[in-house]
Amino acid sequence: MKIYISADMEGVAGITAVEQTDPGGPHEYAHSCRLMTAEVRAACEGAFAGGADEVLVNDSHWNMRNILHEELPPSVRLIRGSLKPLSMNQGLDPTFGGAAFVGYHAPAGTADAILDHTYTGETLYEVRINGQVCSEARINAAVAGAFGVPVIFLSGDQNACADARSFAPWMETVTVKHAIGRYAANSLSPEQARSAIREGMQRAVAALRQRKPSIYAFDTPVRLELVFTSTAKADAASLLPDARRLDARTVSYEHTDFLNVFRAFRALMLLGASVTG
Repeated sequence: MKIYISADMEGVAGITAVEQTDPGGPHEYAHSCRLMTAEVRAACEGAFAGGADEVLVNDSHWNMRNILHEELPPSVRLIRGSLKPLSMNQGLDPTFGGAAFVGYHAPAGTADAILDHTYTGETLYEVRINGQVCSEARINAAVAGAFGVPVIFLSGDQNACADARSFAPWMETVTVKHAIGRYAANSLSPEQARSAIREGMQRAVAALRQRKPSIYAFDTPVRLELVFTSTAKADAASLLPDARRLDARTVSYEHTDFLNVFRAFRALMLLGASVTG
């Protein structure tokens, strides 16, 4: 059985500040890469212990060059770098038995959530699909679902885990820290977090061998609504063919194929991000 892991950084134990997650930041970033890598390694070890034969990891944070490949189990393959057409979901295909999200965070606008945002806090204020406010986890679970792959695991702070259970109650979740506002948390030690992730992944993969859980998907047609952080960004995004300007900062896109919607989502974000102010 093949297991796919998408790994972010904001939901890693001990991470509470932007400076820790920014590749252009101070010395803390290098330490954060080691913390992130160790949690990903724990997830890989848990997957193998649960019965996985193969694990693919997709580095999904910022410039997507954070994980130290040499510190992962030797057989684990790593997708590293950007731009990638499927971004945080690059590498997913129907051959995977399950997908896991490590180090994930809550959606933009969530109280008591470390560094809450949805894909890009500088460009997007809110993401809605079919009227539902969406996290990266929900969007990415639907990408996995489009390939027929169930999402079985997520680790992060308490509200990242609560968000995951709200749309995929079958998912195994591991809370590695309790957020106190946006920039503070009561965290497990790195060793305890890794142990919890290892055990959680082992349970999730072992359960997958017994029964395939539900596939997450949005009803069709799928209606995407992006609320940008400025009118100028919405100006640029609305240039995408078939996009519709709903108000000063909101642009929508609709299609019957979710993967088409996801590609439009990426394009709208990039267009919005091309404008400053």
